[in-house]
Amino acid sequence: MSDQVHYELFVRRKVGAQWTLDMATEIRTHALQTAEEALEQGRAVAVRVSKETLDVATREYKSISIFTKGQVDGGKPKKQQEDLEPLCVQPSDLYTAHARDRIGRLLEAWLDRHHATPFELLHRPDLVEKLEASGTDLQHALQKIAIPEAEARGLSVHELIRTFQGLVERTVANLMKAFKKGDLPNLDTEGFARAAERLASDPDRAFLLGAGVAASIAPGKNWSEKLARLLDLADAAPSDPKARATALAAIETPLAEIIGSKAGMADLLGANDADLGTTLAAMTRLAGGAQVEALIRIEAGVRNCMPELNGTAKRLCDWLSGEEFPAVRMSIAQRVLKELNGVRRLKPSDAEAEIEFLRALAMSLTAAAGRILPPEDITSAFTTRSKTLLNGEFIESLLGRDRSSREEVQMLIRLAENVMGAVNKRMASRWLSANVLALRFERELRQGPDSAAAKLSALAGLQKALVRSGLVVEDYEPLCTRLGEVGGMIEADARLVAMLVRAPAPLPQKISVLIKLAQGDAGPTGPVADRARVEVMKMARAPETREALANSPETMELLKGLLQQKAAA
Repeated sequence: MSDQVHYELFVRRKVGAQWTLDMATEIRTHALQTAEEALEQGRAVAVRVSKETLDVATREYKSISIFTKGQVDGGKPKKQQEDLEPLCVQPSDLYTAHARDRIGRLLEAWLDRHHATPFELLHRPDLVEKLEASGTDLQHALQKIAIPEAEARGLSVHELIRTFQGLVERTVANLMKAFKKGDLPNLDTEGFARAAERLASDPDRAFLLGAGVAASIAPGKNWSEKLARLLDLADAAPSDPKARATALAAIETPLAEIIGSKAGMADLLGANDADLGTTLAAMTRLAGGAQVEALIRIEAGVRNCMPELNGTAKRLCDWLSGEEFPAVRMSIAQRVLKELNGVRRLKPSDAEAEIEFLRALAMSLTAAAGRILPPEDITSAFTTRSKTLLNGEFIESLLGRDRSSREEVQMLIRLAENVMGAVNKRMASRWLSANVLALRFERELRQGPDSAAAKLSALAGLQKALVRSGLVVEDYEPLCTRLGEVGGMIEADARLVAMLVRAPAPLPQKISVLIKLAQGDAGPTGPVADRARVEVMKMARAPETREALANSPETMELLKGLLQQKAAA
């Protein structure tokens, strides 16, 4: 069972006061937004949001402060830090995920030059020798980690540097000792399956088999080749459950590190010049598994946005479709979430395509929710991303300068359909209101070259799209009312209903057209529908109408539907 996480907001009502709990929520963005609002509204002089993680094994909470703002000084003084030991004290500590992530950031430039990952550095004697020979790179990394640690723990920088230096020396000594004794397996000669079976019960199996994996992928000239070599090893994994678990665990760590880097993912997808939207779509397809593939088959919009995966990317996708490599799936999914929570445009040169890609990503990630990400994290990410679609710069890019006012309203309705979050929906409705209530919209429709029937049909389509857009009734009803009013003006200008009543056409045909207007199918609800309904009722009472409708069951059904609609109203 995974650890449970929630977020707590603490506020300080006045300077010098104690922190008090204001709220607790499982949604990170809600906690942060409420904290900002508390400061803006003057309810607090300082706010702090902490992430509380419940360890289901020990039933203890681990608290991490993720946001502070305002006059945070004051109140009780901070307790003296009791644990003055560095986070890593044993060589084995450097092999943890947290330590490898820190190593990757401290030695990022050096690792990039040697085309290696932290996992490889910790398991390859040749890389360790190169790092030690470089002289300054290792020393600078130790200084960069020692200075903030020393400040946080109240120790001297030189003391911590000596501590870390000793840790590095012991780690290197362990690796070189195993190498000189011949304990590190050679997977090219022994075979991956046989080595995994031999080491499955060894206490140091993760270290030893990891060294063999690191040596096996070392000849790869680029990230894609290294990934291909890792997948070759995965294909050769033994069938025995215990040995297979050991083998795949040794592969998963370097696989996740390569996939988690921007250069590694770009090399895998062959998309160094691709925009963010295409890259995120490919990553979602890579990690989404059977759920996303099924969605691609049935949804044309998703199919048009999802790029094909080929070569090594397709092989990895097949592996990720199963139960293996959960850390790799999580690494990809977290990268997607991070980008969605950022500010980079998905499609910098095409705002309309950006909406389509965002919709496809939302549908795909929701389909795979639970397998790769919690549903609430997905909702939070797309709510955050939706805000970027509602600023003036994006709206201007979306509408352009060559669209008619009706086309602009259609595009804004499409935008409203695809943004998430109540606040974002309300903002979308304001953009719509500004366009629908504008004099330009009324003038272009009334004076446009299209026929009155075509204009009314278009307004009816806009009304139905507004109802389906996900806006609350209070937001879309005034817009629908305005569309109906414009429709009434167009009908009054053309006297369309009166012309239909006097038209030399068969009675069932005229009644059929008027009923469609009255029901809001051929025209908007409002004045046009009311006028058409009145004329239908008049014609339905005429004696000759019954005889004519007896020979037209289709029109009779339409009339019954209108009467039922009127009775329900």
